[in-house]
Amino acid sequence: MPRVLHLLTQLISRHNGMTRTKFNARKHTGDGRIVAGKAPRTRGRVRKPRRFRPGTVALRQIRQYQKSTELLIRKLPFQRFVREVVWTLFDHKEYRFQSTALLALQEAAEAYLVRMFEEVNDICIHGNRVTIQAKDMLLWKRMRLD
Repeated sequence: MPRVLHLLTQLISRHNGMTRTKFNARKHTGDGRIVAGKAPRTRGRVRKPRRFRPGTVALRQIRQYQKSTELLIRKLPFQRFVREVVWTLFDHKEYRFQSTALLALQEAAEAYLVRMFEEVNDICIHGNRVTIQAKDMLLWKRMRLD
């Protein structure tokens, strides 16, 4: 069971898909050539990018994910994970799954993980800390085995 939890937590996507790109102005001439435009004028100094205080971006992401309802684990890696677990548990046989069954299993797994992390976070706060540690997970696991 701990290996399954470890693999599931590794499957959670950490990339939010928002990459920043730089776009320089380009000018099309009449004969099909593209010429780079003038660089924007600056008044002596270059502005530094905005730096938020530690934790501000994390709190913003927490609010964003709490509002959303989409799945956080990508579907194809989760499907491969389920097939691997079933293959190892049931005598190395291939089984077929309905897509709705895999979706229901993924919903249940993500709900379980979210609840687990909420409870582990409560244990961490009880220990006057803000960072989850392995000992919090172990305590949560011991408390769940009743």
